[in-house]
Amino acid sequence: MTKRPTDPKSAFAVRVLSVVRQIPVGRVATYGDVAARSGRPGAARAVGNIMRGCTRPDVPCHRVIAAGGRLGGYGGHESLKRSLLTAEGIRVHGSRIRDLQSVQVFGGRRQRMNKRD
Repeated sequence: MTKRPTDPKSAFAVRVLSVVRQIPVGRVATYGDVAARSGRPGAARAVGNIMRGCTRPDVPCHRVIAAGGRLGGYGGHESLKRSLLTAEGIRVHGSRIRDLQSVQVFGGRRQRMNKRD
């Protein structure tokens, strides 16, 4: 039986968790950035599903955010995600990261576009 990409033991989920572990304190990556770094650029939603089901203390899921600097769901605990990011020195205003480009670890859309050239 084939494992679904969001199954915590699937090869994709293992890659996703590995990429997320590489996000340093005080930095963030979008679901799309993580998907691209994990080898599936169109799988941002699958990354979100993996993050939603992840309870591992060694994976900083709070550092993975939605496109455009939005915080994303964090299992219904957006205020906790905001607090964790703020404690790491990331400026959050409402439900968005301020100065996203300065804290986005994988460089966002511009970097991905340059890789294709």
